[in-house]
Amino acid sequence: MKDQTKDGGVPEQAPYWEGKNYAFFNHKSCEFFPCHKTEDPDNFNCLFCYCPLYALKDKCGGNFVYSKNGIKDCSNCRLPHERKNYGYVVGKFNEILEITKL
Repeated sequence: MKDQTKDGGVPEQAPYWEGKNYAFFNHKSCEFFPCHKTEDPDNFNCLFCYCPLYALKDKCGGNFVYSKNGIKDCSNCRLPHERKNYGYVVGKFNEILEITKL
């Protein structure tokens, strides 16, 4: 018999990366830690120290603003630094590859 939820449905499986060490890195001894304000430093993911989504401009999905000079300011964004967003970030890699092609 398959594992089922109480309502008879099949339970959702966790993402393949959830709980894996390669999906999370916390560097509290870094001189810049945390680089963004956080209420949960234990779950602050430093894996994407320099956000790979920056190049996606307004399609990154993060909380950013553009300065008067057109510079993208991500200082209020924690998207790549939240443990739960690893899958989102790596899921955008194909888009990044597309914009870097010659």
